Amino acid sequence: MSTFEGVFVNDQWLQSQFTQVELRKLRTKFVSARNQSGTVTIQDLPPVLATLKPFNEVSSEEDVKNTLNDSYSNLAKELDFEGFLRVYLNLQSRASAKMGTSKTFRTTSSFVKSGTTLLRHSISETEKASYVSHINNYLGEDKFLKQFLPIDPATNALFDLAKDGVLLCKLINVAVPGTIDERAINTKKVLNPWERNENHTLCLNSAKAIGCTVVNIGTQDLVEGRPHLLLGLISQIVKIQLLATVDIKKTPELAAMVEDSKEAEELMGLAPEKVLLKWMNFQLKKAGYKKEVTNFSSDLKDGEAYAHLLNVLAPEHGTTKTLETKDPTERAKLIIEQAEKLDCKRYVTSKDIVEGSTNLNLAFVAQIFQHRNGLTIDKAKASLTEMMTDDESTSREERCFRMWINSLGVETHVNNVWEDVRNGWVLLEVLDKLAPGSVIWKQASKPPIKMPFRKVENCNQVVRIGKELNFSLVNVAGDDIVSGNKKLIIAFLWQLMRFSMLQLLKNLRTHGQGKEITDADILQWANMKVKQSGKRQMDSFKDKRLSDGVFFLELLSAVKKRVVNWGLVTKGESEEDKKLNATYIISVARKLGCSIFLLPEDILEVNPKMILILTASIMYWSLLQKSKGDDEDGNAPEQEGNTPEQEGSAPEEEGNVAIHEGDGLSEMQEKTTESENNNE
Repeated sequence: MSTFEGVFVNDQWLQSQFTQVELRKLRTKFVSARNQSGTVTIQDLPPVLATLKPFNEVSSEEDVKNTLNDSYSNLAKELDFEGFLRVYLNLQSRASAKMGTSKTFRTTSSFVKSGTTLLRHSISETEKASYVSHINNYLGEDKFLKQFLPIDPATNALFDLAKDGVLLCKLINVAVPGTIDERAINTKKVLNPWERNENHTLCLNSAKAIGCTVVNIGTQDLVEGRPHLLLGLISQIVKIQLLATVDIKKTPELAAMVEDSKEAEELMGLAPEKVLLKWMNFQLKKAGYKKEVTNFSSDLKDGEAYAHLLNVLAPEHGTTKTLETKDPTERAKLIIEQAEKLDCKRYVTSKDIVEGSTNLNLAFVAQIFQHRNGLTIDKAKASLTEMMTDDESTSREERCFRMWINSLGVETHVNNVWEDVRNGWVLLEVLDKLAPGSVIWKQASKPPIKMPFRKVENCNQVVRIGKELNFSLVNVAGDDIVSGNKKLIIAFLWQLMRFSMLQLLKNLRTHGQGKEITDADILQWANMKVKQSGKRQMDSFKDKRLSDGVFFLELLSAVKKRVVNWGLVTKGESEEDKKLNATYIISVARKLGCSIFLLPEDILEVNPKMILILTASIMYWSLLQKSKGDDEDGNAPEQEGNTPEQEGSAPEEEGNVAIHEGDGLSEMQEKTTESENNNE
């Protein structure tokens, strides 16, 4: 779930130096620095600052203390949050200088020049122009956006247009059609702050659901139109679109590059960009090109690889002139002329090729692959891909768990769940994220792992921790994960996701009464919420009546009035009407602030696992609003920025809250206690 709360300071320059994620983390550190009198002074800061980057990489707590002594004469001076930020920037400048005056120190999303407190964010104008061209091309005829398009790449119109969130939502739907029900997007020429925030919340939660990394982006960053963050998000969305077909399931012809099922499994476990490089080298080998292309930057600068690739893929447009030309810039121009004949110019210029622009070269190669991959396969290899294709339900679950794991912010990126979990490492990372301290890292082996028994050791530790967390793992051993037993892997990941959700709910109730929340409690809470409006209840998370979607729309409306436009809701009598409701439910929930990864089919088929997570997500959002003291309609004054629950942990400042009257839990717990007393 993602509920967004902005952090603001009066000094606009100071505000501009940080992303919302950075401001929230720093605010948490500021609060933790309070002394017994409840204030923060400069002399209270060394223990806190020494734990932050970049200080923890170049300084000890004693170094920080000495630097503050040298910089400030009055260490007893009380600081407000803005004062704390200024001290942080000043110390950050000194940290970069300590690393050498010729170096530039990289922070989370900013560059700090040595000897100055000024931070700057740089963007690539050529990348901006390329993405503007992409947007103009794919959204130029959109009913709402066409009044604002085409965008002029020479201006900042892209960032201004993105401030309302409509453009980003529409772009996500171009990348992965159907991700967002566009009926849930607020589309008006002038949006109020709440409508704008809803669009950005919908955008960020949907971006996570298609595989974007958004842990360093908050809705306030998008509202402010921060160029480097917007361009980074747009880059990810465009990349997902361009690499969508670089997958053996969607392009079975890729099986031409493998010899047996083992190689096919390895291919399925590769990231799309790695598959693209493998494809490029496969074609270059046919062309007689001796060098191996290992990246989309330096290996492509001279243009030779491009020249050979285009000659082998499109011999009818081939020419010897491209390779005979000695000047790289001139060769790059000829390459683009040749690519134009395949309609592949849009993303790259000759300058981008010569300068080795990684993102734009990747986009260019992906576009070439889309237009002409030059692959053919025989019947034997075609049957190989058919054997490796999962059934629809299993494929949906793999996608759901993959997107969820990647949203947690763990170091390892999962490209294929079945392959990537088999060495146990990424599962240990997830467990450490959700249950800090549970992993004994000195007993774990980090990939690449050559010795099979090391993989088994990792997976044995995964199973051990799972049992400690009370997962149902009867007769399950680490070797089952190593061997790729999909049934057991799904069962483990489901329990892991459920544990994460219940932990979030538990942390919201630390000072509440009663027992930890169970599946039955979630069911009862949802029924009590909907009962207040006099609507029907659900019998269980397997209740087939849930397929029409009406119950969840009633639940969403119960936790926040007016979030559901009932004029768009169908009775759910036909399959088509049910699907319309299901897609609307998912978008409304994400717009509200729920980070969910299910698909409409999960609602239509009443997948009990996903139904439970959807219900629990709505419950979490509702309780979180109560804890923050929002009005009865769920409206907070501001809801900006990603909260830590996105990253697999409970909110740092909002986790310990009391149960509030009227949230349905207190009454529910009283009934449970009364029932237990009667049983006694």
